Amino acid sequence: MQTKGATETATTETLNKVKWIIDPSHSEIAFKIKHLMITNVRGVFREFDASIYTTGEDFMTSEVDFFMNPASVDTGDAKRDEHIKSADFFDVEKHKQISFVGDTIEKGGNEKSYVLYGNLTIKGISKQIKLNVEFGGVMKDPQGNEKAGFTITGKINRKDWGLNWNFLLETGGVVLSDDVNIICEVQLVKQK
Repeated sequence: MQTKGATETATTETLNKVKWIIDPSHSEIAFKIKHLMITNVRGVFREFDASIYTTGEDFMTSEVDFFMNPASVDTGDAKRDEHIKSADFFDVEKHKQISFVGDTIEKGGNEKSYVLYGNLTIKGISKQIKLNVEFGGVMKDPQGNEKAGFTITGKINRKDWGLNWNFLLETGGVVLSDDVNIICEVQLVKQK
């Protein structure tokens, strides 16, 4: 049972909750993976959204629930994109969403860096990951909207989520590396 003081604190926190949404026209959710062990192939997801709340404008209090459509993958090659959507990778017929739910935020090495931990779910498999977050600041756009900018990076092993397809090369090595680099530019819009 809450005391009156605890109830007032909870009510004050609820009143101070700020909702942020992603500005898709100024954000990019991207990845890169080593191909033939000599170059990187890049890709983006075209459809994504998030539910993000902070207490006031303190991003250390962020509640992050992010999701994207794996069928929106775009690597610049339609044939490759169809393969990525197949059961060899995302199996988009059975799995319609990739999600990330943040659960812990820590300060990084400087005042504008954070470390975000949370569960990434791909093909129904959830694993804890670590993301490095650089805070670009808060600024008002010409229409008076308050926006916050972030660069988010990380690295995952695709096999942890059952994305196992590969092909051995005659010269040794494989077509795709196991490591996938995550590179995101995210602009949030404060909701009034």
